[in-house]
Amino acid sequence: MTTYDDRASLTDLTAVVERVRDSVEGVIEGKPEVVRLSLTVLLAEGHLLIEDVPGVGKTMLAKALARSIDCSVRRIQFTPDLLPSDITGVSIWDQQRRDFEFKPGAIFAQVVIGDEINRASPKTQSALLESMEERQVTIDGKTYELPSPFMVVATQNPVEMEGTYPLPEAQRDRFMARVSVGYPSAEAELQMLDVHGGVSPLEDLQPVAHAHEILKLIEAVRGVHVAEPVRRYAVELVGATRTHPDLRLGASPRATLHLLRAAKASAALSGREYALPDDVQALAVAVLAHRLLPTAQAQLNRRTAEQVVEEILQGTPVPSAPQQSGYGAVGRAAPAYPSHPPRRL
Repeated sequence: MTTYDDRASLTDLTAVVERVRDSVEGVIEGKPEVVRLSLTVLLAEGHLLIEDVPGVGKTMLAKALARSIDCSVRRIQFTPDLLPSDITGVSIWDQQRRDFEFKPGAIFAQVVIGDEINRASPKTQSALLESMEERQVTIDGKTYELPSPFMVVATQNPVEMEGTYPLPEAQRDRFMARVSVGYPSAEAELQMLDVHGGVSPLEDLQPVAHAHEILKLIEAVRGVHVAEPVRRYAVELVGATRTHPDLRLGASPRATLHLLRAAKASAALSGREYALPDDVQALAVAVLAHRLLPTAQAQLNRRTAEQVVEEILQGTPVPSAPQQSGYGAVGRAAPAYPSHPPRRL
């Protein structure tokens, strides 16, 4: 059983995360919010889907995050001829031992980078389902545990759809959050020309955190306190997606759990040992939007899932704390937080 004394303190968490953040931002210029979300997903024990147009640094972001942590890293280039056994592994007959020997696939790593995941067939995509949810792989009736920490960072192109297979709902639901890198600002792009004009900064990128440090930080995030009003607020937000007229598929209970875990990680990254509704609000679009399916009429009206989530945020009452103000988002009520916060982690 883990005690408070065994966990990393928030000061330790901040120091380690700052090192990783600085390392990644040295490669991905002008996108601090994207880097923060990536770290949030890592500490919340989730998986990240990076979706954007070609050439904006999706794969570079995934590689920079992986190389900044002293973990085992595998990269899988998803193609139409990729087989499930290429990901999970296969049992091969050993003539000397006269027995089958298991050869682990690329999924047996602490950070797995899946490049252009939607280019593989649904059969191959489904090979990730068990590993992403249960952190194990079952082959020939035998179960193999995956290393810890374990994170899948997948990329996909939303505009180049020739020869691709859209991710099914069950696969998208495994990803804790989806992020779009977006085009850099003119200043950031100019700086990119100076930094990337010669050699790739990935070549000189060295690990700044160890796997055992990340495990301690994950343990610290698990201990972040979430008050009952904040938990209820998250449930109401997710429940609203299931009854919204512009959606034919709302978010699952797994989405509620992912939203809560991400909020706890966000609170820890902000140096707090308790989560606020602001943490839930800031992550709602990234955690919920990719799980939702708009109706045909909403698509005709060019209504996106992100717009629906923003509308739900505006229409859902935020829990407020008496005699407290100034902690809510702009235009919203002050959030509730414990009058007597739990002891420091």
